[in-house]
Amino acid sequence: MPTDNTIEALKRLEAVKAKRGYLLPHHGLMALTAPELLAGYDACYTALTLVPRTLSEYDREFVWLGVLTARREHIASQHLVKFFKAGGTKDEVDVIVRLTAVAEGSGAFAFISDHWQHHLPAYDRWALYFQAVNAATATSPLRAGLIHIALAAIYGCLQRVMELKWHITECYRLGVPEPELAEALSYVMFSGSVPFFIEACGVWHQMIRDGEVTPSAPFKLWAEMDVGGPG
Repeated sequence: MPTDNTIEALKRLEAVKAKRGYLLPHHGLMALTAPELLAGYDACYTALTLVPRTLSEYDREFVWLGVLTARREHIASQHLVKFFKAGGTKDEVDVIVRLTAVAEGSGAFAFISDHWQHHLPAYDRWALYFQAVNAATATSPLRAGLIHIALAAIYGCLQRVMELKWHITECYRLGVPEPELAEALSYVMFSGSVPFFIEACGVWHQMIRDGEVTPSAPFKLWAEMDVGGPG
Protein backbone atom coordinates (compact mmCIF):
# COMPACT_ATOMS: atom_id res chain seq x y z
CA MET A 1 0.00 0.00 0.00
CA PRO A 2 1.39 3.43 -0.92
CA THR A 3 2.74 5.48 1.96
CA ASP A 4 2.05 9.17 2.42
CA ASN A 5 5.58 9.90 1.17
CA THR A 6 5.02 7.85 -1.97
CA ILE A 7 1.69 9.54 -2.68
CA GLU A 8 3.23 12.99 -2.23
CA ALA A 9 6.19 12.06 -4.47
CA LEU A 10 3.83 10.83 -7.19
CA LYS A 11 1.83 14.05 -7.00
CA ARG A 12 4.96 16.13 -7.45
CA LEU A 13 6.20 14.08 -10.38
CA GLU A 14 2.83 14.12 -12.10
CA ALA A 15 2.53 17.88 -11.62
CA VAL A 16 5.90 18.48 -13.26
CA LYS A 17 5.07 16.16 -16.16
CA ALA A 18 1.65 17.76 -16.65
CA LYS A 19 3.20 21.21 -16.87
CA ARG A 20 5.67 20.26 -19.60
CA GLY A 21 4.18 17.19 -21.21
CA TYR A 22 7.35 15.26 -20.38
CA LEU A 23 9.58 14.53 -17.40
CA LEU A 24 13.34 14.82 -17.80
CA PRO A 25 15.54 13.14 -15.17
CA HIS A 26 16.69 16.36 -13.49
CA HIS A 27 13.12 17.69 -13.26
CA GLY A 28 12.03 14.56 -11.44
CA LEU A 29 14.98 14.56 -9.10
CA MET A 30 14.46 18.20 -8.11
CA ALA A 31 10.72 17.62 -7.71
CA LEU A 32 11.45 14.85 -5.23
CA THR A 33 14.34 16.39 -3.32
CA ALA A 34 14.33 20.16 -3.79
CA PRO A 35 10.96 21.57 -4.89
CA GLU A 36 12.02 25.13 -4.09
CA LEU A 37 15.09 24.71 -6.29
CA LEU A 38 12.87 23.33 -9.05
CA ALA A 39 10.63 26.40 -8.76
CA GLY A 40 13.64 28.69 -9.07
CA TYR A 41 14.99 26.65 -11.97
CA ASP A 42 11.60 26.85 -13.69
CA ALA A 43 11.47 30.61 -13.24
CA CYS A 44 15.00 31.03 -14.63
CA TYR A 45 14.38 28.73 -17.60
CA THR A 46 11.11 30.47 -18.42
CA ALA A 47 12.67 33.93 -18.30
CA LEU A 48 15.70 32.79 -20.27
CA THR A 49 14.11 30.78 -23.05
CA LEU A 50 10.35 31.32 -23.18
CA VAL A 51 9.59 34.95 -22.35
CA PRO A 52 10.22 37.23 -25.37
CA ARG A 53 12.94 39.80 -24.77
CA THR A 54 14.76 41.61 -27.59
CA LEU A 55 15.44 38.98 -30.22
CA SER A 56 12.79 37.70 -32.60
CA GLU A 57 11.86 34.04 -32.25
CA TYR A 58 13.84 33.23 -35.39
CA ASP A 59 16.96 35.05 -34.19
CA ARG A 60 16.67 33.58 -30.72
CA GLU A 61 16.50 30.01 -31.97
CA PHE A 62 19.31 30.57 -34.49
CA VAL A 63 21.60 31.61 -31.63
CA TRP A 64 20.41 28.69 -29.53
CA LEU A 65 21.34 26.27 -32.31
CA GLY A 66 24.89 27.62 -32.28
CA VAL A 67 25.16 27.30 -28.50
CA LEU A 68 23.73 23.79 -28.50
CA THR A 69 25.97 22.66 -31.35
CA ALA A 70 29.06 24.06 -29.63
CA ARG A 71 28.11 22.21 -26.45
CA ARG A 72 26.87 19.05 -28.25
CA GLU A 73 23.61 19.43 -26.32
CA HIS A 74 21.51 16.97 -28.31
CA ILE A 75 18.71 16.65 -25.76
CA ALA A 76 17.43 20.20 -26.42
CA SER A 77 15.99 19.35 -29.82
CA GLN A 78 12.94 21.50 -29.09
CA HIS A 79 15.01 24.47 -30.24
CA LEU A 80 15.36 22.94 -33.68
CA VAL A 81 11.58 22.49 -33.86
CA LYS A 82 11.08 26.09 -32.74
CA PHE A 83 13.56 27.34 -35.34
CA PHE A 84 11.65 25.67 -38.17
CA LYS A 85 8.34 26.97 -36.80
CA ALA A 86 9.82 30.48 -36.81
CA GLY A 87 10.65 30.19 -40.51
CA GLY A 88 14.12 28.70 -40.31
CA THR A 89 15.31 26.33 -43.01
CA LYS A 90 17.66 23.38 -43.25
CA ASP A 91 20.11 25.56 -45.22
CA GLU A 92 20.19 28.01 -42.32
CA VAL A 93 20.82 25.16 -39.89
CA ASP A 94 23.76 24.24 -42.13
CA VAL A 95 25.02 27.84 -41.80
CA ILE A 96 25.03 27.84 -38.00
CA VAL A 97 26.74 24.43 -37.99
CA ARG A 98 29.43 25.76 -40.35
CA LEU A 99 29.89 28.82 -38.17
CA THR A 100 30.27 26.63 -35.10
CA ALA A 101 32.82 24.51 -36.94
CA VAL A 102 34.78 27.65 -37.85
CA ALA A 103 34.66 28.73 -34.20
CA GLU A 104 35.89 25.38 -32.99
CA GLY A 105 38.74 25.51 -35.50
CA SER A 106 39.71 29.08 -34.74
CA GLY A 107 42.60 27.87 -32.62
CA ALA A 108 44.40 26.95 -35.85
CA PHE A 109 44.57 30.62 -36.83
CA ALA A 110 45.78 31.46 -33.35
CA PHE A 111 48.45 28.74 -33.49
CA ILE A 112 50.15 30.28 -36.51
CA SER A 113 49.93 33.75 -35.01
CA ASP A 114 51.18 32.67 -31.59
CA HIS A 115 54.06 30.47 -32.69
CA TRP A 116 55.05 30.99 -36.32
CA GLN A 117 54.40 34.69 -36.90
CA HIS A 118 58.15 35.31 -37.13
CA HIS A 119 58.33 32.85 -40.03
CA LEU A 120 55.28 34.41 -41.70
CA PRO A 121 55.48 38.14 -40.98
CA ALA A 122 52.59 38.96 -43.33
CA TYR A 123 50.27 36.46 -41.65
CA ASP A 124 47.06 38.22 -40.57
CA ARG A 125 45.12 36.07 -38.12
CA TRP A 126 42.14 38.42 -37.99
CA ALA A 127 41.78 38.71 -41.77
CA LEU A 128 42.11 34.99 -42.43
CA TYR A 129 39.69 34.14 -39.66
CA PHE A 130 37.04 36.48 -41.02
CA GLN A 131 37.58 35.08 -44.51
CA ALA A 132 36.57 31.73 -43.04
CA VAL A 133 33.50 33.25 -41.38
CA ASN A 134 32.48 34.95 -44.62
CA ALA A 135 32.95 31.72 -46.55
CA ALA A 136 30.70 29.91 -44.07
CA THR A 137 27.90 32.41 -44.67
CA ALA A 138 28.49 33.21 -48.35
CA THR A 139 25.34 31.45 -49.57
CA SER A 140 23.07 32.87 -46.86
CA PRO A 141 21.14 36.17 -46.68
CA LEU A 142 21.39 36.23 -42.88
CA ARG A 143 21.95 39.70 -41.45
CA ALA A 144 25.48 40.33 -40.29
CA GLY A 145 24.41 41.35 -36.80
CA LEU A 146 22.76 38.00 -36.17
CA ILE A 147 25.88 36.17 -37.31
CA HIS A 148 28.05 38.14 -34.90
CA ILE A 149 25.82 37.77 -31.84
CA ALA A 150 25.55 34.04 -32.55
CA LEU A 151 29.33 33.73 -32.78
CA ALA A 152 29.75 35.78 -29.61
CA ALA A 153 27.53 33.28 -27.79
CA ILE A 154 29.39 30.35 -29.32
CA TYR A 155 32.74 31.78 -28.21
CA GLY A 156 31.31 32.33 -24.75
CA CYS A 157 30.68 28.58 -24.66
CA LEU A 158 34.17 27.84 -26.00
CA GLN A 159 35.91 30.31 -23.66
CA ARG A 160 37.90 31.90 -26.48
CA VAL A 161 38.43 35.50 -25.41
CA MET A 162 40.07 37.01 -28.50
CA GLU A 163 37.40 35.84 -30.93
CA LEU A 164 34.66 36.86 -28.50
CA LYS A 165 36.15 40.35 -28.41
CA TRP A 166 36.29 40.46 -32.22
CA HIS A 167 32.61 39.69 -32.53
CA ILE A 168 31.59 42.11 -29.78
CA THR A 169 33.56 44.76 -31.67
CA GLU A 170 31.76 43.85 -34.90
CA CYS A 171 28.42 44.13 -33.14
CA TYR A 172 29.22 47.69 -32.15
CA ARG A 173 30.55 48.51 -35.61
CA LEU A 174 27.29 47.31 -37.15
CA GLY A 175 25.10 49.09 -34.62
CA VAL A 176 23.65 45.91 -33.13
CA PRO A 177 21.51 46.91 -30.14
CA GLU A 178 23.32 46.01 -26.94
CA PRO A 179 20.31 44.15 -25.48
CA GLU A 180 20.44 41.77 -28.47
CA LEU A 181 24.05 40.90 -27.70
CA ALA A 182 23.24 40.60 -24.00
CA GLU A 183 20.36 38.22 -24.72
CA ALA A 184 22.51 36.06 -26.99
CA LEU A 185 25.25 35.82 -24.36
CA SER A 186 22.74 34.91 -21.68
CA TYR A 187 22.03 31.60 -23.43
CA VAL A 188 25.58 30.56 -22.57
CA MET A 189 24.59 30.08 -18.93
CA PHE A 190 22.36 27.08 -19.57
CA SER A 191 24.16 24.86 -22.04
CA GLY A 192 27.60 26.33 -21.42
CA SER A 193 27.61 27.11 -17.71
CA VAL A 194 27.01 30.07 -15.44
CA PRO A 195 30.79 30.56 -14.98
CA PHE A 196 31.21 30.71 -18.78
CA PHE A 197 28.49 33.37 -18.91
CA ILE A 198 30.14 35.33 -16.11
CA GLU A 199 33.47 35.24 -17.96
CA ALA A 200 31.89 36.40 -21.23
CA CYS A 201 30.20 39.29 -19.44
CA GLY A 202 33.52 40.16 -17.89
CA VAL A 203 35.18 40.31 -21.31
CA TRP A 204 32.53 42.72 -22.60
CA HIS A 205 32.65 44.75 -19.38
CA GLN A 206 36.44 45.15 -19.63
CA MET A 207 36.25 46.11 -23.31
CA ILE A 208 34.04 49.05 -22.36
CA ARG A 209 36.33 50.05 -19.51
CA ASP A 210 39.34 49.89 -21.84
CA GLY A 211 37.64 52.02 -24.49
CA GLU A 212 37.65 49.25 -27.09
CA VAL A 213 33.97 49.86 -27.85
CA THR A 214 31.70 52.86 -27.37
CA PRO A 215 28.68 51.87 -25.28
CA SER A 216 25.32 53.47 -24.73
CA ALA A 217 24.86 55.43 -21.50
CA PRO A 218 23.38 52.56 -19.43
CA PHE A 219 26.14 50.16 -20.48
CA LYS A 220 28.77 52.80 -19.79
CA LEU A 221 27.31 53.13 -16.30
CA TRP A 222 27.53 49.35 -15.87
CA ALA A 223 31.19 49.35 -16.86
CA GLU A 224 32.08 52.25 -14.59
CA MET A 225 30.58 50.76 -11.44
CA ASP A 226 32.86 49.01 -8.99
CA VAL A 227 32.54 45.28 -9.55
CA GLY A 228 35.12 44.21 -7.02
CA GLY A 229 34.17 41.03 -5.19
CA PRO A 230 35.46 37.99 -3.40
CA GLY A 231 36.97 36.37 -6.53
